[in-house]
Amino acid sequence: MTYAFPPGGLPDQSVSPVGRAVFTTAYAFIPAITQRDIVTSALPGWTGTRAWILARPLTGFAETFAQYAVEVAPGGGSDRPEPDSGAQAVLFVTSGEMHLKIDGLDHALSDGGYAYIAPGAIWQLTNPGQTPLQFHWIRKRFTPAPGLDTPETFVTSDRAVAPTMMPNTDKWATTRFVDPGDLRHDMHANIVTFQPGGRIPFAETHVMEHGLYVLQGTARYLLNQDWVDVGPGDFMWLRAFCPQACEATGDEPFRYLLYKDVNRHPALTL
Repeated sequence: MTYAFPPGGLPDQSVSPVGRAVFTTAYAFIPAITQRDIVTSALPGWTGTRAWILARPLTGFAETFAQYAVEVAPGGGSDRPEPDSGAQAVLFVTSGEMHLKIDGLDHALSDGGYAYIAPGAIWQLTNPGQTPLQFHWIRKRFTPAPGLDTPETFVTSDRAVAPTMMPNTDKWATTRFVDPGDLRHDMHANIVTFQPGGRIPFAETHVMEHGLYVLQGTARYLLNQDWVDVGPGDFMWLRAFCPQACEATGDEPFRYLLYKDVNRHPALTL
């Protein structure tokens, strides 16, 4: 399996600035070619680290989450990575080695490694390897619900969780790291896989917000009224009720990391 990550670098002066990036009232499309060195952020409390902040809460757009692509140099990391005590996190490693300590327990993750970090957990992260550590980081402030406990932290990997086939097809599957029936969780971060020729056979239109980072393969993706060609490293950011569908192209699986907010009543006040 391969897992895309921002290319960094900087195109030379022969490259035209005309591109496909777009921000609309319903969605944003941030292609991999725009994810360059000069748009990274340094993070307080981190050393040897830079981050592409691909999504953050915006009033009137998508409001529930932030999504980063993070690169940590050998020896870098953080003893206090999360500034918000109410935040939960998903980490997904694309390359390199990660030493992750959560509530005193040590974990070693490599490419395909996945961690859910519960709100209130105490965690640290370092790169013990000789090459850069690259990973995706999704943050959401946890929303408690009456009668439900806070979910537990866990660590697993893409290879350890079998994809679940969608009904009536062998071309569309979802790797679900959390049981959909576990209502303690108010967010899911799954990996969706389409085999060549697979599709979402209707325009999904729903209350969940999405962050979709393409890990592998190519597709035509419906974003509101626009069909967009997408490939490795492209990011799609969808507000609630933005219509979406997909048709996988090429000769390899099309896979993306998908965030969505779930299992809570919509707030009735803003």
